[in-house]
Amino acid sequence: MTGDKRSYVIGQTEIPARPLEPALYLVATPIGNLADITLRALETLAAADIVACEDTRVSRVLLDRYGIRRRTTAYHEHNAGEAGPKLIAALEAGQSVALISDAGTPLISDPGYRLVGEALDHGIRVVPIPGPSAALAALTASGLPSDAFLFAGFLPVKTGQRLTRLEALKAVPATLIFFESPRRLAETLAAMVGALGGARKAAIGRELTKTFEEMRTGTLQTLADHYAAADTPKGEIVICVGPAEAKADEPEDIDRLLLSLAAEMPASKAAAEAAKMTGGQKQALYRRLLELRDAGGGEGGD
Repeated sequence: MTGDKRSYVIGQTEIPARPLEPALYLVATPIGNLADITLRALETLAAADIVACEDTRVSRVLLDRYGIRRRTTAYHEHNAGEAGPKLIAALEAGQSVALISDAGTPLISDPGYRLVGEALDHGIRVVPIPGPSAALAALTASGLPSDAFLFAGFLPVKTGQRLTRLEALKAVPATLIFFESPRRLAETLAAMVGALGGARKAAIGRELTKTFEEMRTGTLQTLADHYAAADTPKGEIVICVGPAEAKADEPEDIDRLLLSLAAEMPASKAAAEAAKMTGGQKQALYRRLLELRDAGGGEGGD
């Protein structure tokens, strides 16, 4: 559909879209509930010369919902080599292009990063239009630490490659976020128990923002047991796995840390820094440092 009308509709009100500067706009779209679209995203989609979609049929549902009549073109994993240069040519000709995925934020588990890289290489401006993200929606509702997280996408399908990938992620000190197919969920959770340990806290987000939204939390083992016995779930799946429990520092490691710090600063300050780094008590660490110095014949000082 290639109408020239550049507007969007909210309720019964038609709102004209302001002109866009030539650029590549990365527009986040709802992951389920169409009401999650932002006003800025609607105006960008309504004003863009071209809307590049992962699947034009899926995107048309959203565009029709808000009365947006813009030219759409397909850009996905299988045609990126052909469609990408055409979009770059349009951008270089002074047109504006809005890139959207089937759901959520572009570039998250889709080939959009190639187009962004090509645009930047050609000196084309890239503008993010933020909004919904399944990974962040699941993380915030999981109850797991969110101060540090790693989005790991889809795990490999083959057993050996999947285990290798999980082993590589095992020591990452952050909450891990994965996408997974419903039919592979039970198998993946079993693999995670084997590679990461069943005691880790985890959460499964299913059909987020949709009618049958579900967040199930527990340990990896309890979740693996549940889905091994349950019927294959339906809908999009996000798996969040909490970081491994921090291991207590060995006394020898603490001793080395104290001596290393004391070589660069007074004993009381070294003890204070060690307390911050290890979670130990400053006074106990200070006494231990003095013991180490006495045993080693070193000169104290405060």
